[in-house]
Amino acid sequence: QVQLVESGGGLVQPGGSLRLSCTASGIMFSIYFMGWYRQAPGKQREVVASITSGGVTNYRDSVKGRFTISRDNAENTVYLQMNSLKPEDTAVYYCRARSAADYWGQGTQVTVSS
Repeated sequence: QVQLVESGGGLVQPGGSLRLSCTASGIMFSIYFMGWYRQAPGKQREVVASITSGGVTNYRDSVKGRFTISRDNAENTVYLQMNSLKPEDTAVYYCRARSAADYWGQGTQVTVSS
């Protein structure tokens, strides 16, 4: 059974930091494209950052320079380090694993508010 389990969300003040983790089980993690997505209330889900099996990263423009995606294949885990958080980063953040198959985690809430 495939599982993606996110953790690390929470409430943080503007300018603060959070580190999200997504640990996978039931897949050969190292060959999967991994991505972080987010969905704010009333908005469509959007990609935040991604990392290929070879370690090539990509970011949406609004998070460049603030967020960093990384992966640890030995731990079957992908991370999203989020710095200088803004209220507009508030959303449910989802982890995605994609290869021949496509899997999503259950999401973790990130709220940026004073």
